[in-house]
Amino acid sequence: MSTLVMGILNVTPDSFADGGRYSTTALALKRAEEMINEGVDIIDVGGESTKPGAERVTQADEVARVIPVIKELVKKETPISIDTTRASVAEQAIKLGVSYVNDVSGGLADPDMYTLIAKHPKVQYIIMHWRAHSKTMQDHATYKDVVREVKEELEARIEAAIEAGINPEQIIIDPGLGFSKRPEHNWELLRNIDRIALLGYPILIGASRKRFLGELTGSTNPDDREAASIAVTAMVAKQNVWGVRTHSVKPHRDAIATVNSFLKSKVEA
Repeated sequence: MSTLVMGILNVTPDSFADGGRYSTTALALKRAEEMINEGVDIIDVGGESTKPGAERVTQADEVARVIPVIKELVKKETPISIDTTRASVAEQAIKLGVSYVNDVSGGLADPDMYTLIAKHPKVQYIIMHWRAHSKTMQDHATYKDVVREVKEELEARIEAAIEAGINPEQIIIDPGLGFSKRPEHNWELLRNIDRIALLGYPILIGASRKRFLGELTGSTNPDDREAASIAVTAMVAKQNVWGVRTHSVKPHRDAIATVNSFLKSKVEA
């Protein structure tokens, strides 16, 4: 199966790469239409910034940002994901028809999340590696063996989710690049995706335009990190990850198609 492209749709004023660009329902829907036209596989709608140091928004604000957008997007054929750590927000989105719940806390932020997901066996649940909310998460970026520890902590979340009644087939995992991670941790995880894959679940990678790519390339503007982001997509597509979460769509689809063609030609040769 080809690596999927999950397009990021931040309905926020303060997300690190595109905060404020799509902060109204009209702007968000216009951006979603652009992504659909470029062949996006899933649109991930979020109403709360999770960049390092970000303050939490209220549940009411999060709902007001994402629900009007989701109400319109579920009318399209493209699957929709809700990017939230709150079970109450996820529940409203599920009732509207979203196919995925992308929980960056992996269920740690809201004890009701697992129970909710277990009640909706057709919904895919993305469990990300997480140690703390954005305000303090970089205080927890301490590891002796980042790959082993991330793998073990993800496994603990998976086991807790299954014990709560979630079907293993609902689960997708994400190593959480940039979340309680320093640049060297992110690179080590990317080099060892095969070890994370030993957990036996589809893997989502979210590297798009993140700070560690800026530190590599000297780019302070997130938009200038696009080439590096596409390179990461190509690398992980070669490792057959389930999906990549990206700010742009067509360049990443093109990178994946190129990798697939390259690998196919090697097999045929």
